[in-house]
Amino acid sequence: MSISGFVSVIGRPNVGKSTLVNGLVGEKVAITSPRPQTTRNTIRGVLTDNDMQLVFIDTPGLHKPRTALGSRLNTLVAGSIADADAVLFVLDATQSIGPGDRRIADRLREATTPVVVAVNKVDRAGRDQIAEHLAESGEWGFAAYVPISALHRDGLDRVIAELTALVPEGPFFFPPEMYTDQPDEFLAAELVRERYLARLREELPHAVAVVVEDIVTRDDGVVVVPATVYVERQSQKGMVIGKDGALAKAVGSEARVELERLFGARVFLDLRVRVEKDWQRREHALDRLGF
Repeated sequence: MSISGFVSVIGRPNVGKSTLVNGLVGEKVAITSPRPQTTRNTIRGVLTDNDMQLVFIDTPGLHKPRTALGSRLNTLVAGSIADADAVLFVLDATQSIGPGDRRIADRLREATTPVVVAVNKVDRAGRDQIAEHLAESGEWGFAAYVPISALHRDGLDRVIAELTALVPEGPFFFPPEMYTDQPDEFLAAELVRERYLARLREELPHAVAVVVEDIVTRDDGVVVVPATVYVERQSQKGMVIGKDGALAKAVGSEARVELERLFGARVFLDLRVRVEKDWQRREHALDRLGF
């Protein structure tokens, strides 16, 4: 009999959840960035091994929302906890356990879903830091505690073993060869946004949204990816394009490499920039942009 289950990956912003999901699945299903709130949707990555299938739900970091978008992201996280068979709670070993971590722990203790705690970034933390995290979080009484390095994929086998022991018997949710259920348009938009996150500074990355619609393959085999980059103000449009279009060209070139890896074909990236005033704060705009 096979076992299968949904695992919600929870934690504060920037603790390494997306890097961890990519490592567990063995494929890039979520973009990564040093910036908080990189993840803006619940992203599913599928790990299948013989008679076991775990569906990891990479969630936005829980935080105090300042916009309508922030409130929607927190709602996504709460829903993922309620629907999961197990929770993977990620802590950052390089930072002290703070009020945000404790609030998440309290919420998880109120729920009935079993929890595995992953103390991440142990490759960058000292032994005392790791020991302090394990000791303090151990008082929460969750099912298991595993020190890991998501970046170097150390300890991930034990994480998988602990989670496998918690999910129920049942049929697979996805075909064994499938590693994500995200549509190509979503994956392409995220890859473009990832390149902007790597190049933009201060608050501007949070003002950027990317939408890709109607990817087509031409007769010559080239995949055409029409990507629209949305910003909140006219002044931001120039910053995203760059002087003489330099930034847009650089982002397009870098993103095209990732897109060609994704599609296994040559890609023509049609990149455009538009202003959607204060889109993070307008419910109607969030609906149209797919949040």
